[in-house]
Amino acid sequence: LYNKSNYPPYAGGGGFIMDGLLAKRLHKTSETLELYPIDDVFLGMCLEVLKVSPVGHEGFKTFGIVKNKNSKMNKEPCFFRSMLVVHKLLPPELLQMWDLV
Repeated sequence: LYNKSNYPPYAGGGGFIMDGLLAKRLHKTSETLELYPIDDVFLGMCLEVLKVSPVGHEGFKTFGIVKNKNSKMNKEPCFFRSMLVVHKLLPPELLQMWDLV
């Protein structure tokens, strides 16, 4: 389905931040490309057309976080303070995290 050997740089679907102008430009660009079934990659394809490169940020944990399930650190708000988006937490873990923060 994809005619290049590598996907363009893209933002992980767990979350991203962009300004409104870029969102509008992405919307217009998305209408000019054939829809691709992997949404993260499709976003990258649109960004590539616009010559915009995604920038990583430590606060986006789109592949989850490594933590010791029994660690007291998991109960400390400071453990989560720099995280903006966290994937792979179960609903009870998310509620506990938000209660701490």
